Amino acid sequence: MDYRNLEIAVARGVATIWLNRPDMRNAMNEALISELTDAVRAVGADTGVRVVVLGGRGKAFCAGADLGWMKQMAEYSHAENRASAVELARMLNTLHTCPKPTIARVHGHAFAGGMGLASACDIRIADPAAEFCLSEVRIGLVPATISPYVVQAMGAAAARRYMLSAERLTATEAHRIGFVHALCEPGAIDAAVDRFAQQLLGAGPAALARTKQLLDDVVDRPVDEALLEMTADVIADVRASTEGREGLSAFLEKRKPAWEGA
Repeated sequence: MDYRNLEIAVARGVATIWLNRPDMRNAMNEALISELTDAVRAVGADTGVRVVVLGGRGKAFCAGADLGWMKQMAEYSHAENRASAVELARMLNTLHTCPKPTIARVHGHAFAGGMGLASACDIRIADPAAEFCLSEVRIGLVPATISPYVVQAMGAAAARRYMLSAERLTATEAHRIGFVHALCEPGAIDAAVDRFAQQLLGAGPAALARTKQLLDDVVDRPVDEALLEMTADVIADVRASTEGREGLSAFLEKRKPAWEGA
C-alpha cells in the first residue's frame, strides 16, 4: 500500500511509523486511520521487525481529529458516524494488539485522539515540552473509542479526572501520574527512544508477543483457580517452545541467545 499520510522507516529491527501531516499537526482523518491500520498490521507481520515506534513529523505528535473531517462528521447520519467510529476503534485495537512492542515518541501536542494513539502503545516516551489533553467534552463530545486504552494507561482515577475536566497535562505531570514512562532531556527524544528499543531487542520476540497477550488476559481478573491454571499453561508452553529452550540454554551457558544476533 502506498501511504500519503505516513512515512515508514525500518532499520536494524525497528520500524518507525511517522504520522506525516505536519501542516495539520498530524490530525487524524479517515485516510490516515485507514493507512495506519494497514501499516501497523504490515509491520506486525514482518518477521524482520521486532520493535515499532510511532511518531509525528513536524511540531506535534497528533493534535486529534482533523477539523475538516469533524465538519464532515457533523453532517453524517448515525449509521455513517458509527461506521467511522468503528474504523477508528479498529485502528486503535490493531495498534494495541500489535504482536511487536510499540513505543509512542511524543513531542508537541498529543490531544484527544492523539492521546488515544499514545495510550494504545506499550511504552510512552515524551519530550519535556509535550502536552496532553483529553479535550472532547469541551466541544460536547465523548472520548469513547480511546477510553479503554486511556483508562488502562493512566488508571481509572486519573482518567476520570482528565476526561471530565479536559485539563491539559504537562509532560512532567503525565510522567508523575505514570502515563508517560520516561521523559527525555530537551532535544534528546530520539536517543531515549533508541535506548528503549535496544532494550526490547534484547528480549525474545515470541516472549514479548506472549507477554503482551498475557497482560491483557490478567488485567482486572480475579486471582481464582482459572487464572492460576491459565498462567501455569502459559509458562509451561513457553518453557517447551524453541525460543524458551534457546533462551534458557543461552542463560545457563552464559552466551547471547540466537535472537540477539538476528
